[in-house]
Amino acid sequence: MSRKSEDGPPRLAWGMYKRFVLAGVIITSLCAATVASAVLLEIDAGITIFKRNTTPIDPQVKQLLADVAPGKPQTILVIGDDRRKEEALQKHPPPTRSDTMILVRLDPHQRATALMSLPRDLVVDIPGHGRQKLNAAFAYGEDRLTLRTVRDLLKIPIHHYVRVTFWGFRGAVDRLGCVYVDVDHKYFNDNSPPNGGGPPYAVIDVGAGYQRLCGQDALSYVRYRHLDNDLIRAARQQSFLGEAKNQIGIGSVFSDRKELLRIFGQSVRTDIDSRNAILSLLRLVAESADKPIQEVQFPAQDAGDGSGNVVIGPTALKRTVESFLAARATTGPRGTAKSTTAKRSKRTRRRQPSAVAGLVRNRNASENIAAPLQVKLGRLPVYYPTLMSATGSYRVDDSRAYDIVDRANKRHRAYRIVAYDGRIGQYYGIQGSDWRSPPILDNPSSSVTSGGRTFKLFYDGSRLKLVAWRTRRGSYWISNTLLRTLTNKQMLALARSARSLGGR
Repeated sequence: MSRKSEDGPPRLAWGMYKRFVLAGVIITSLCAATVASAVLLEIDAGITIFKRNTTPIDPQVKQLLADVAPGKPQTILVIGDDRRKEEALQKHPPPTRSDTMILVRLDPHQRATALMSLPRDLVVDIPGHGRQKLNAAFAYGEDRLTLRTVRDLLKIPIHHYVRVTFWGFRGAVDRLGCVYVDVDHKYFNDNSPPNGGGPPYAVIDVGAGYQRLCGQDALSYVRYRHLDNDLIRAARQQSFLGEAKNQIGIGSVFSDRKELLRIFGQSVRTDIDSRNAILSLLRLVAESADKPIQEVQFPAQDAGDGSGNVVIGPTALKRTVESFLAARATTGPRGTAKSTTAKRSKRTRRRQPSAVAGLVRNRNASENIAAPLQVKLGRLPVYYPTLMSATGSYRVDDSRAYDIVDRANKRHRAYRIVAYDGRIGQYYGIQGSDWRSPPILDNPSSSVTSGGRTFKLFYDGSRLKLVAWRTRRGSYWISNTLLRTLTNKQMLALARSARSLGGR
């Protein structure tokens, strides 16, 4: 019998033991190599599909982009090309227009992925052209001048550039199965007076309430600017992208990757077109996939000269950039909006006091909207708030009863009561549905129990964007305005004040 060593197998068996260890290492390495090769083959195939369908980006744009080591934080500038498909395909296409500018910050060391929209009407210094609106940079010098302008404005390195057409956005949304969106009010325009007139805006007819938006409706919704302004549209776009990120699974993207790559290739110009760049970005995306979207507001203010331009001071700009790099929400509302309603008399306020500043009691106004909705909805109890914004009003024409179709094609009864906050583009409201588990109610930030109800709280930075509760019959929530102008106390007070017809 062989003698055992003090801390190992028998000496005669040592050679065999080493062979087993070596075999295990080889097998493990071969498996890893096989998996890695399969991944790389998929990437190579994807790059081939993408390059076959895309237009190469200007090489001078790549020279303006900062190098980044694998795994390090990356900042991506996404530009929306406003040309229609038929215009882009013309032999001599018209000048390009930039409709959207969004910065994305992927940083595995932060708790969230940062998203920040830049107002296209922001007055900035454009190299060689002086102080003008930011979107003028795209008209003068397309990708290169836009990148230079944004980089000079924010004083931060930008690592990747993506230019996407809106028909590509529309096709991608359709291919990914559409996106459920909490639409704050009715969006309608047909370019005919009194709803249109003046410059031709995009035609849109999207009702208020939580619903599934596809292709053209999704595009018209995020681009809408007819009766609000650039800051409000930026907030709407950020909300849409946040909902899309939360709802679209990696599995659905991977299973349909070839068709999506073809769509993206036809509608996107970007520097992210090499194996190394894609692998580096994929690593960051994988590490950031389970982290929430943090929408960083860009607190520009109206220039006050009637031009529609917006401005931002150097101190506010510096704080905003710091918040973006740290994926940290700024405090307070997303922005300010001008009041469009006259001040209420002190006598009216005394007759309808509320314990929460900025709210008044007005049960009759909301109950008068809820009653006909209850008749249409039948078994689903209609809850309505008995408080309202002191500067606002309820929107009878925007409020409605309707059906929501879930991803299993099952119909659910629903309603939306819309309230106007009294400031341009600022609508809040109460939503109800017999769909007890809509995607919007996934992953609440926290919860609180009050008056026999448990409220689920959903925050956007320091502000509540949603206060929700469930009953045996359905789910309900109070939605804040796009700029989050209602305070947290007001949001909770509105939710606590909600009553159903004939009961609690």
